[in-house]
Amino acid sequence: MCLIIGPRGMVNPVLFLRGRERLDMSRSFVAEQSPTVCFDFGLQGNPFANPSSSASSHSQGKANGCADRLATFGHGLNHDLSVFNCCPNDLLMSQRLLLCKGLAVVLVAGHIVVQLLPSAVTYLALIPARTIPFAWNLITAGYIEQSTYGVVISILGLLFMGKLLEPIWGSKEFLKFIFVVNFLTSVCVFITTIALYYITTQEHYLYMPLSGFQGVLSAFLVGVKQSVPDQELSLLRIKAKWLPSIMLLLSIAISFFTPESATYLPILIFGTYIGWLYLRYLQRKPETKFRGDPSEDFAFSTFFPEFLRPVIDPIASIFHRMLCGRSEASTEARGYTLGGAPLPASDPIEASRRRERGARALEERLAAERLGAAQGSEESRRDGNDNV
Repeated sequence: MCLIIGPRGMVNPVLFLRGRERLDMSRSFVAEQSPTVCFDFGLQGNPFANPSSSASSHSQGKANGCADRLATFGHGLNHDLSVFNCCPNDLLMSQRLLLCKGLAVVLVAGHIVVQLLPSAVTYLALIPARTIPFAWNLITAGYIEQSTYGVVISILGLLFMGKLLEPIWGSKEFLKFIFVVNFLTSVCVFITTIALYYITTQEHYLYMPLSGFQGVLSAFLVGVKQSVPDQELSLLRIKAKWLPSIMLLLSIAISFFTPESATYLPILIFGTYIGWLYLRYLQRKPETKFRGDPSEDFAFSTFFPEFLRPVIDPIASIFHRMLCGRSEASTEARGYTLGGAPLPASDPIEASRRRERGARALEERLAAERLGAAQGSEESRRDGNDNV
């Protein structure tokens, strides 16, 4: 994956391109654009990587390899471009992952504490009946893993997805996302368990300890869906945009066979939804002065199969008007919209998606033309043979 760091440190993902015939566009782009740094993190399936190149040629091309291979579309920057190619083990990546590593240490420390002092679960985990005097449980519960496999999965998920999301959002926004999602998820889980108690009159809903980082991990999957929706996982052949939906579907299916599903299923569901709400309506983008991601590719209905979207869209539109009707009116007053929609290319992520769709349509059209030309030449050859 390539990331472009523009003026003032803004970081935006560059598209995953298919087809090496467009890679030569990078040379003209490099000569025209503004002070920007491109980092190639070498994710699996990176289309810029050359599988036939040796280790020595890779090391020699670190300074300018990304410049020769960078392919992007659009405009918006005006000066020279400084491009560097960095691998995950380089110093820059280590610096960008300091926050992820620090959070991993927090998760390990929390797990050790509850293993050495089991009574600490009462004060750190979310126990609905005791949350009123111990209100800090709404914050600490998300960082306490009570099982060993839980802390291992949380750390792996944090480091793997954090390697992608932290450079895109920045460390400050990344930390803010984790804090907001964790706190609001705990609040929603607390309200849900209280409601379940009043509905079922079963006291175990009030006293079961709820904790874990899985709510934030599910929100990270939503961030991956937003950042690289069309990237395919090499092993599963599944696009990244379906990861949150598949995770929730599997969790709901497993919950029918596990008696303690109430300890994790609400956290996963609310973590996914709160993550989407934050990225859709609340995340601030300094480069455009907008909040959220209004693109159709990130609508709530995109979490569902195509045949269900006509049913989901009318319901989701009601909440959309409730959540962002006022903000849309304010952006129209500032002149950032045209006909109720944001101006084209005002959002770099949406502009990238549009350029990707346009490039894909152009590729399909060229492929169809080449196929038609080949068929036409074959027919003319057959006619010539018949005449002979």
